[in-house]
Amino acid sequence: MVGTIIVWIAAAAAAFSAYGYYVSVRGQKRFLAMARNSYGIMAMSVIAASVALMVYILRHQFEYAYVWGYSSRELPLSLLITTFWAGQEGSFLFWAFCSSLIGLVLISYSRKRGIEAETMTVYAIVLLFLLVLLLVKSPFEYLWQAQPENVPVGMIPENGRGLNPLLQNFWMIAHPPVLFVGFAAMAVPFVFAISALWRRAYAQWIENALPWVIAGTIALGTGIMLGGYWAYGVLGWGGWWGWDPVENSSLIPWIVGIILLHTMLVQRRTGGLVKTNLFLGISTYVLVVYSTFLTRSGILGSASVHSFVDPGAIAYTLLIIWVGASVLVGFGMIFRRWSDLKTSSTRSPLMTRESILGISSAVMGASALVILFGTSWPIISHASLEPAFYDKTNLPIAIAMGLLLGLSLLVQWKEESSSQILKNAAASLIAAAATSVVLVLAGLDNIVMGMFAFASLFAFFVNAIRLYRLAKENLRFTGGAISHIGLALLFLGIIASGYYGQKQTASLPMNEAKDVLGYKLTFLGGKPTEDGKWIFTVNVEKDGSQFSLDPVMFESTYDKNLMRNPDYATFLTRDFYVEPVSLEEGGPVQSPSGEILVLKKGEPKTVKDVTITFQGFDMNHGGTQAMARGGEVTIGAVLSVKRGKTTEQVTAITVYDSTVTPRPKTATTKDGKLAFALLGMNVDTPAKGSTIQLAVQGVSDQPPVQVEKPQLLVIEASVKPFMSLIWTGAFLMMFGLAVSVSTKLKRSNQMNA
Repeated sequence: MVGTIIVWIAAAAAAFSAYGYYVSVRGQKRFLAMARNSYGIMAMSVIAASVALMVYILRHQFEYAYVWGYSSRELPLSLLITTFWAGQEGSFLFWAFCSSLIGLVLISYSRKRGIEAETMTVYAIVLLFLLVLLLVKSPFEYLWQAQPENVPVGMIPENGRGLNPLLQNFWMIAHPPVLFVGFAAMAVPFVFAISALWRRAYAQWIENALPWVIAGTIALGTGIMLGGYWAYGVLGWGGWWGWDPVENSSLIPWIVGIILLHTMLVQRRTGGLVKTNLFLGISTYVLVVYSTFLTRSGILGSASVHSFVDPGAIAYTLLIIWVGASVLVGFGMIFRRWSDLKTSSTRSPLMTRESILGISSAVMGASALVILFGTSWPIISHASLEPAFYDKTNLPIAIAMGLLLGLSLLVQWKEESSSQILKNAAASLIAAAATSVVLVLAGLDNIVMGMFAFASLFAFFVNAIRLYRLAKENLRFTGGAISHIGLALLFLGIIASGYYGQKQTASLPMNEAKDVLGYKLTFLGGKPTEDGKWIFTVNVEKDGSQFSLDPVMFESTYDKNLMRNPDYATFLTRDFYVEPVSLEEGGPVQSPSGEILVLKKGEPKTVKDVTITFQGFDMNHGGTQAMARGGEVTIGAVLSVKRGKTTEQVTAITVYDSTVTPRPKTATTKDGKLAFALLGMNVDTPAKGSTIQLAVQGVSDQPPVQVEKPQLLVIEASVKPFMSLIWTGAFLMMFGLAVSVSTKLKRSNQMNA
């Protein structure tokens, strides 16, 4: 109850602050002090509400529905703290907390520049939306209020439901908070853009907003990459980026923020792209709000493993209003001032830095639009697009980006001759071509990927040369070159690990060495941990050296699903990655009645008048999403069944669920006379051939028999070349932006001193 009252106070104070700042803009300066004081009360109230929720969590006050729903007495302190932002209500409060603190800095920043009233009017309204949402989705609701049909008034459970096992990881401490700081910071360019339109000051806002744009893209980009690293190392999705709709909804505003950063530099230098910058400044926040709608409305519940559940009709309506208001106010202001938005520059020739940066921005914008389309598709079709859609559509865009990334630094702000540009590019072109030839000799055999590699290498060498020259002059100006080198390395890492990565599903019998992707793997057995998980030790040998990997599987007490955590080893040129799929217990098993056959892939076997051929495995029974959610995994064996002149295809399947034990399901022919059950499988290299153990009913009258099955660990092994380029590239991108923000902030302060 106390927490709810505090949030009401915060919302009222935000409204008073917005009103006070607004009438100050209208000339009534006496309200300025009231506006500042009201904002201070709002910020202190949000901080107090945040402290209250944290205290309730740490004291295990399970009478609160939020505390009960996300925490428990068993959680260690570090993870207990993360439950603050684990759910919808808590994450909204944490977002408001970050926004409130940013606003305190923004008051001082805008006051020094004489734009406090206009800036803070808009910012207070932005915060008010968040606080109203908090009143509807409150983390301070009592459990009996949230579940009146299940919980009697006044009843306090002894323990909470706990934290989803997927979130019980170190990166839960870092990834969401950094991402929410990015979301909060992205409101500032929106606020400056609206303020500029309000005051008809279309040039000054660029200098004021630029450090905030860089800071926001750093926070949002860092949050995205931390999430990718988390997914790669812990969640067992087989990679660091899966084009999940909710992942994409964070990526899109980051891309737009990067575009805005570059187009702002153009306006600051030439006076051009005035309308573009205002449009992008507003779009950064509109897309963050749209991302919030996608994530929090429950609309992606069936399409994304990240999405929250339906928040209820009132909260859903408020989210729509929030999106709609941001669009109407932001783009409505641009439309209203359209006739005033005149550029001070003339049309620039093609081969100038202004034109190339403009083209680059359009190319990046095309990528953002493609991803936005794919991300929004589940709203229409209730199903997400496959990752292949994003890969295919973004590949030509990435090639163009690599070339433009290099070309933009080879041309000057004034037009140069083609011969001079070619002379500037010669060293980088030769280095990129020579390196590309080396890559072709090393196995780069795809033309399109070769073009992508050449474009990325061209960008790398251009920026490496520029970094060397800038470092000799002044290290403070090297931020852009460092970021561009990071992006080029990221592109090269995507080519190596994505396109040239290898993956193979394999069954590892206990203590029996198997060759998988050039490695000798031996499953040595499993052992329980103190917290009820099972660690499976796999010995890996290659080229005379060996190491052990310890993937983990366990049944979640949270939702009774099977959880899978991978393990991997990192080397200079590759990662070797083992993801557990299932465990087939060994020992005597009673088979279904009928014949027990061992079938090798592609080799027919005849029983009486029936010829059966094992054609391959079918992994498309919803396995990928089920594994990501920790649910059932279904593996099928595709059979060709020939009787006389009739041939038909039958898929025998086995289901692996939270019991970790396979459950064969009988499949029959169309006439029902033959039935098949998949008892076991051995997935091997194409050279050796995979085999299955199959029970066939209807071809004999044999009774059930006992068969001896070895214990098998089914894994998915992957070799991911040069994953280190991805993490190094991501780090350099963020580090370069950090160098840039310090430089831009110093320049902005000097201009407003």
